[in-house]
Amino acid sequence: MAVLSRLLKSRHCVFSSILCTIRTFSSSSLISRTHLRLSSSSSPSLERNVQWVFLGCPGVGKGTYAGRLTKLLGVPHISTGDLVREELANRGALASQLEKIVNQGHLVSDEIIIDLLSKRLEAGESRGESGFILDGFPRTIRQAEILEGVTDIDLVINLKLREEALLAKCLGRRICSECGGNYNIACIDIKGENGSPGMYMAPLLPPSECTNKLITRSDDIEEVVKERLRVYNEMSLPLEDFYRCRGKLLEFDLPGGIPESWPKLLEALHLDNYNDETSLAA
Repeated sequence: MAVLSRLLKSRHCVFSSILCTIRTFSSSSLISRTHLRLSSSSSPSLERNVQWVFLGCPGVGKGTYAGRLTKLLGVPHISTGDLVREELANRGALASQLEKIVNQGHLVSDEIIIDLLSKRLEAGESRGESGFILDGFPRTIRQAEILEGVTDIDLVINLKLREEALLAKCLGRRICSECGGNYNIACIDIKGENGSPGMYMAPLLPPSECTNKLITRSDDIEEVVKERLRVYNEMSLPLEDFYRCRGKLLEFDLPGGIPESWPKLLEALHLDNYNDETSLAA
């Protein structure tokens, strides 16, 4: 397959590139993927590795829960947010365009996201990857239509969390500058009012060797986080209706932190009897 960067001459070429890339990815490695058998007798056998999408506001925990599920199911976790950050860190060809967009809290354009994603799919295909859990794509109806046209998404998991907790989580995020580990120093303790339940989310603290190496993402400041949430609500919420109408949307309200939410998410996915100790590690 030709290098996609040579084809990025117009919007039409970009979208054609992703169509070709995902079509090849779907028709070769995904069709020949091995069957996944869940260890629980009560869970249905899947005829192929899953093709799932995670939706949710910035900071809701898409990466955390998608990452745990990929370990459980043996499929790659593809985060477009990570792809953007890698491009910025490596000062790739798109870094200068991305820097301004990210720092202002705006959504990255379809063209750039599709370019990054198509390259990631090509790399995965060459490694023999099968199935996937997408995190951060699609974010617009246009992206969803492109994806729908070339591959069959099995399930869309829409994570929800109250906005005050989302803001606190985003402002508390930290990354180890050495190992790249993701942590959160925020201790969220929201009292229940007027019959609504409270919520407690303990901080996800780093090991001692990372404590003095924590850095804050450039876009995790209050003004930018609020703008990202506003943009998400304006542009991405219609995706819920898009997938709800297709009978593929699973809405999941996070009841708290990982200890409270992870078992309930597994139950909602009918994976609650799946016994895999590595997936349960923090």
